Amino acid sequence: MKNQFQILIVEDEAPNREALAMLLKKAGYEIQVAASGEEAFERLNKTTFDIVVTDLFLPGINGIEILKRVKKESPDTHVLMITGNASAETAVEAMKEGAFDYITKPINFEKLKLLMAKALEKSLLVAENTYLRQQLRGKYRFENIIGTSLAMQNLFSRMEKVVSTDSTVLILGESGTGKELVAKALHFNGPRREKPFVAINCAAIPADLLESELFGHVKGSFTGAIHDKAGKFEQANGGTILLDEIGTMPLHLQTKLLRVLQEHEIERVGGSKKILLNVRLISATNADLENEVRLGKFREDLYYRLNVIPIQLPALRERREDIALLAHHFLLKNCQELKRPKMTIAPEAMEALENYSWPGNVREMENVMERSVTLAERSILHVEDLPPQFGAAKPQPGEGNQGMPSLSPKGIDMERYLAGLELHLIREALKMANGVKARAAKLLGIKRTTLVEKLKRATGQTD
Repeated sequence: MKNQFQILIVEDEAPNREALAMLLKKAGYEIQVAASGEEAFERLNKTTFDIVVTDLFLPGINGIEILKRVKKESPDTHVLMITGNASAETAVEAMKEGAFDYITKPINFEKLKLLMAKALEKSLLVAENTYLRQQLRGKYRFENIIGTSLAMQNLFSRMEKVVSTDSTVLILGESGTGKELVAKALHFNGPRREKPFVAINCAAIPADLLESELFGHVKGSFTGAIHDKAGKFEQANGGTILLDEIGTMPLHLQTKLLRVLQEHEIERVGGSKKILLNVRLISATNADLENEVRLGKFREDLYYRLNVIPIQLPALRERREDIALLAHHFLLKNCQELKRPKMTIAPEAMEALENYSWPGNVREMENVMERSVTLAERSILHVEDLPPQFGAAKPQPGEGNQGMPSLSPKGIDMERYLAGLELHLIREALKMANGVKARAAKLLGIKRTTLVEKLKRATGQTD
């Protein structure tokens, strides 16, 4: 890979120029040389270099002018200065203008090679970060949020209106609808795209640790605080922070968060220094925050601060016209990732997918298609390749008038039937309980943890 690096040497003394070129060619670099600043400008007009090695004192256009030209037109190009005058003044001037480093004459070739390696390592990191950000922008383009239904078109319209702003956004929707995906799309398509995107799930961190995770802490502020630590807000400075499951945040932290939104500054736990912030806040929840406010579990003033721009994500059952599109998308995705030949979905299997209520939403769809592609033995997915709950969508052979199965000469898949019946009852209970799992579990006469575990096994949905 070394021969991909382009180096420009600018040196008016021929012996030095030739010696440098020979050394760096032996090291595997592609070298161009210039005997003056004017010739260097001609080279720079035609080629973008990884490193420019230039003498500081040149007749006509000098090294500082070359440095300024390079940093203006190609900021990622590193410039190494060569000087016969080791005065601190000239070195400081070069470094202020953006020089990577400098080396004095007579040149120590080993030191020069070390500086070159250091500069190129930094170039690789810059290139890698640029590539990753391009990949992220591609991954989180609006069009990668799948859907052509009216509900999704309304969603895209709302996103387009707020993507270029710094407005605080509250994303609402059931578990599995893609709230974090929308938050990332807003960030990576907006003006803060080159800055950090930091997400934290408020429900996944114990309440006594959440404050430190959000705002950081100073050494000795509590047992185990063995050094200073920056919190998520500091890590996101200049960029975007996503507070997922915001509805679970304890009231005392809600008060601190409100102050952060008002003052645009934080204090680390145990510290007194105020740290200024420039962060766009996006929050997300599957809870009814208005109801939480009425119950006294969520601060009303914070709710209004968060709910500047609400974005409601539709449940998958509310946009059934997108089910086939999503199914084929995840089918192709999993075939590619699992290195399987392209597969298709049989009409009866697609009918089962479209008739299903999808309590786990798009996340459940993704899990279902991954499981089905992994376990299928044919190139066409049939109903029997889908999880058990899809086989119970239609009456089984020999099913009686009361909905109870009876054996026929063809037999019955008892395990599939019972699994489907159980999931059907869970879905009905969740519907009656407006999605509140504790209330649904009570209707079914089981513990909430048991309900969550059954959902997890059947659909891949987590709490």
